[in-house]
Amino acid sequence: MTPTKPGIDWAERYVLLEHWKSDLDFYTDDLRFLHHLIDKYFIWITKRENLDMVKELRIQIAQLKEKCNELLEAVKSEMHHIASMMETPEDKKPELSREECEELEKEFTGFVKSFRANRKEVFKITEYIMDSEELPSLLKS
Repeated sequence: MTPTKPGIDWAERYVLLEHWKSDLDFYTDDLRFLHHLIDKYFIWITKRENLDMVKELRIQIAQLKEKCNELLEAVKSEMHHIASMMETPEDKKPELSREECEELEKEFTGFVKSFRANRKEVFKITEYIMDSEELPSLLKS
């Protein structure tokens, strides 16, 4: 006799998706802030090497924003699907595949890792640029 896989608790899955949506909303705001910050201080950068690093950061942030928006839409869609499924009588429930759930979870986890790595890079580059451009003395003037 083969063991059966335990079923997915859709109510728990919905709550998890609500948390992911909240996190993604936060990441969206944070990425917007980083973009604004880079734009605001970009004009003070004079060294070509630093300009190139900041341009690369802008590209990475734009890519993260796009991925965040895609994930947010996917999470909202799955939340809607689960909500409608939970309202359907037991014998007529449409299925949401376990693979779809696992794939979304992998994408979300990958995004969070990329986001955190990007944040570390932003801080590292910001510190480097502040030191190499002597921005603190310029900004105090």
